[in-house]
Amino acid sequence: MSEPKAVVELTARELMGPGVTHCPHPKMPLWNGHPKVFIDVATTGEGRCPYCGTVYRLKAGEKVAQHH
Repeated sequence: MSEPKAVVELTARELMGPGVTHCPHPKMPLWNGHPKVFIDVATTGEGRCPYCGTVYRLKAGEKVAQHH
């Protein structure tokens, strides 16, 4: 697998719902726009956008609360 174009480190607080984020992320420049996709980062600690290859990763030591 190729190197990611960008890595965005997130805190657990920045995740939505059950440990997901979306791409494009609000911190990205507008020219990097593509359809919004939701990426699970809670399961493995990181996820990759299928459009632009950006990797979203939990910051070291962050834990996502599991709701049952």
